Amino acid sequence: MLVINKGALMKMAVLADIHSNLAALETTLDHVDRWRPDQILVGGDIINRGPQPRVCFELVLARAEQEGWPLIKGNHEDYVLSYLKGDWPTSGPTYEIQLHARWTFDQMEGLIEPLAALPDEWESEETAGTQIRMVHASMLGNRDGIFPWSTDEELREKIAPAPAVFLVGHTHRPLVRMVDDTLIVNVGSVGQPFDRDHRAAYAQLTLTKGAWTADIIRLEYDRALTERLFHESGYLAESGDFARLKLAEFREARSLIPGWYEAYEPAVASGEMPMKESIDRYLHAQEIEGV
Repeated sequence: MLVINKGALMKMAVLADIHSNLAALETTLDHVDRWRPDQILVGGDIINRGPQPRVCFELVLARAEQEGWPLIKGNHEDYVLSYLKGDWPTSGPTYEIQLHARWTFDQMEGLIEPLAALPDEWESEETAGTQIRMVHASMLGNRDGIFPWSTDEELREKIAPAPAVFLVGHTHRPLVRMVDDTLIVNVGSVGQPFDRDHRAAYAQLTLTKGAWTADIIRLEYDRALTERLFHESGYLAESGDFARLKLAEFREARSLIPGWYEAYEPAVASGEMPMKESIDRYLHAQEIEGV
């Protein structure tokens, strides 16, 4: 529980969607540490989609234990943890689509228990009654996200019951907006932004004279190192052709997978088209070469 006195100056940093990108995480944490916030929050999707899940989770978990960071799960933690059920396919199109999560699961040996222990939500209330809530995507679920183009009516539904401050990630697209009496902040993505801006993103929130304000911070980092590790870590080689879409999204800083699902998933699922051919065709249609 975070307790804040009304009228106090308070600084809070909020990170989300690291997605196994250590270079982006380290650059972001360096910037955060120099800003010296009173509280650091992490809003899920620490792992999966990228080449260094284990070291990213170990770093975040160590800092959380040392400094009292609240951490929550995202949908990608849930993807990886679903392997615990033991009923995942071992061949076929669904297997090929999910193989990248299996690769991440295998990297997390010995860390599954603390990963599974992460809650789905964090909430704090000030002594003066200002409620702060963090979930991964929205109150409608960890895959039902908040976008810059979401209407106020849609947002009212997604934040209900409305707190004073509502913090999310998931869509990889930053947003700061007041809806009625709620400050809604989508903090963007540390490791894989989807707003065509390759820089890592996180949010700085400041409480001054009883009012919260938020800024989205963008940071350059060594993207070439991360791309090299997509190959050197074994992530691409061992995750199949579908993982090429993850690399393409990283390069392009935009969402591509939903478009592939719409255009090619039915043909792949029915066996009419091999996965590799579908990825090749889709990337060519998107004018993306060399992935």
